[in-house]
Amino acid sequence: MRQTLKNILFRAFPALGVVFAILVQTIVADSPLHPGAAKPYYNLLLCVLLAFALILFALSFFSGKIREGLEQKGAFFFGSGILVALLNLATAKLALLPVIFFPSYDNVLAVFFEQTPLLLKCIGFSFRLLILGVLFGTVSGFVTGVCIGFSKKVCYWVNPYIKLIGPIPATAWIPLVLTTFPTPFGASVFIIALAVWFPVQLMTSSGIQNTSKIYFEVSRTLGAGTFYQIFKVAVPAALPNIFQGVFNGICAAFIALMTAEMFGAKYGIGWYISYQKAMMLYSGVYAGLIMIALFCTVIITALFKVRSRLLGWQKGLIKW
Repeated sequence: MRQTLKNILFRAFPALGVVFAILVQTIVADSPLHPGAAKPYYNLLLCVLLAFALILFALSFFSGKIREGLEQKGAFFFGSGILVALLNLATAKLALLPVIFFPSYDNVLAVFFEQTPLLLKCIGFSFRLLILGVLFGTVSGFVTGVCIGFSKKVCYWVNPYIKLIGPIPATAWIPLVLTTFPTPFGASVFIIALAVWFPVQLMTSSGIQNTSKIYFEVSRTLGAGTFYQIFKVAVPAALPNIFQGVFNGICAAFIALMTAEMFGAKYGIGWYISYQKAMMLYSGVYAGLIMIALFCTVIITALFKVRSRLLGWQKGLIKW
């Protein structure tokens, strides 16, 4: 019985965390130093989160999957509610932090509601830029990695140059690339592709070179040609390394994306953050950072789903 009550308490933790944040927001008055938003967006968000947490708590009595998830993550969500409430105290309530650099939750949330068309346009621009850069970088990195990993001659002639150029941060090439490409968009795509290319190439070639020689000898004995050995033996064996290179490349792509958009792009999340910072509107800066976090999380999560489908036998080795 005691264990059952403990489990129920853990499932109620997310709702209790939201309740704690609501109590802090309601009981403690806002500091006069903080400018208020047009509407109480933070209060609205807390109400939505509380309703969602209560629905999950009710469903946990009928769904084993939801029950298990709440029992594992309940304490974390409760701690998150306390952290959010403490940050609210330090900013909007007591103004312990510089007001201009640490806006209230209402002002940050107001950006999403009042600048929705601009934010959607920036997200669409960044998404197109990221997809093109990641696509070109992944394909070129894969081809280069396969050639270096499978051919000793290519490795002998090309690998020293890659070791020399590859470790240079892609963003260091921005001044040269901006003067070389006719448009900032093409320059940004190249910078992102360059950031993705090196880790994909490195992990692909490493995975192929670490493939057991026995596999190639057996396939060659059975009459397999070069094409078959590459795409039926080497690449499948190197898939774990290839995916790891793609993950690292995407993380590097986001850094390159934000930096490239701050140097000449007309739209995009990086451009938006730079513009808001120049205007001393830090509520927009934090809104942009939230968009980056959500943007990156969605893409990486989707990639992990693909990885889990292709490499089910490696499930649990890399978690997200």
